[in-house]
Amino acid sequence: MSLFDVYPLFNVTPVKAEDVYVYDNNDNKYLDLYGGHAVISIGHSHPTYIKNINQQVSKLGFYSNAIKNPLQIELAKQLGIKSNCKNYQLFLCNSGAEANENALKLASFHTNKKKVISFKNSFHGRTSAAVAATDNTKIVAPINSQQEVIFHDFENLKGVEKTLKNNDVCAVIIETIQGIGGLNEVTTKFYKGLQKLCNQYDTLLIADEIQSGFGRTGDFFAFQKHGVTPDIISMAKGMGNGFPIGGILIHPSIQPKYGMLGTTFGGNHLACSASLAVLSVIENENLLSNVKEVSNYFIKEAKSLPHLTSIKGRGLMLGLEFNFPVSEMRKTLIYKHFIFTGSSKNPNLLRILPPLTIQKKHIDVFVKTLKEELKTFSS
Repeated sequence: MSLFDVYPLFNVTPVKAEDVYVYDNNDNKYLDLYGGHAVISIGHSHPTYIKNINQQVSKLGFYSNAIKNPLQIELAKQLGIKSNCKNYQLFLCNSGAEANENALKLASFHTNKKKVISFKNSFHGRTSAAVAATDNTKIVAPINSQQEVIFHDFENLKGVEKTLKNNDVCAVIIETIQGIGGLNEVTTKFYKGLQKLCNQYDTLLIADEIQSGFGRTGDFFAFQKHGVTPDIISMAKGMGNGFPIGGILIHPSIQPKYGMLGTTFGGNHLACSASLAVLSVIENENLLSNVKEVSNYFIKEAKSLPHLTSIKGRGLMLGLEFNFPVSEMRKTLIYKHFIFTGSSKNPNLLRILPPLTIQKKHIDVFVKTLKEELKTFSS
């Protein structure tokens, strides 16, 4: 049997990892500035993370959501405290796509409407409604396109209101900072205007924090910079530092009913242990402060790079935009210099999504390497 060939692969085989480094089967040491799609939040193989999972799996790895799980209650408590979203309710699942799927389904249940507003260059997942709300026709199958989604540009409040006036939209779903779309971020004025319109037209505002959440921007959630209160917040990636877990935070105005949402593996004992470790390390190691400090340093140092046209994003969710396509440069960084970086829908943009534990010395290595290589690239 062979694997279903849907991933273009780099010729690298990791066998172990520690903090910001990944080691392959040829004993090469890679500086990880991508974190496996922003998943690695507290660093690879963090001792607290390993301890939590080992202790839990030695006692109980899994049982269904038909029984009490105190770890879920503790996770909800700690997440509420550390995110400053204490009044929200928590539903746990397995991934970002599933988080957005449940968020959209819940919005439809709550409003008894079915249409969705999303935004151009968005990415919300690869499942039914989540992929329909993703602005990429190449990954939307005919069965998914039956969902009714209207795409608008960022900052186009007039267009959003025109759609909402039909009174058939259950949710507006938005990435505060677009990930795959290229690190575009909404303004505070637009975000607040969006919330006002959602309240006016009985539509739920869903903040997709799957990539930007759990401290990646220096705030626990990226939307918190803008002073809005989403009805639903979706999260995943950095939530488990590599262990599959996702979830949604649900505003108290939305009432649960038995059977409304459900999952087999979501919120299992190991997943909760992993996420509790992440929350503990974020607090104990002051990682939110580290994100802001290292981010400021990165931006200052990166401004001197040749061929750079802009620096996008916030915290450690950054994009370096050049005046040429970066695909070959990414390969050079991996194969010649052993540095992982990321791509986006914007072919000229290099995405930087390292573990939140990264230090200034690692940024120095990257910037120095990039300056050397950029000498060989012409505009």
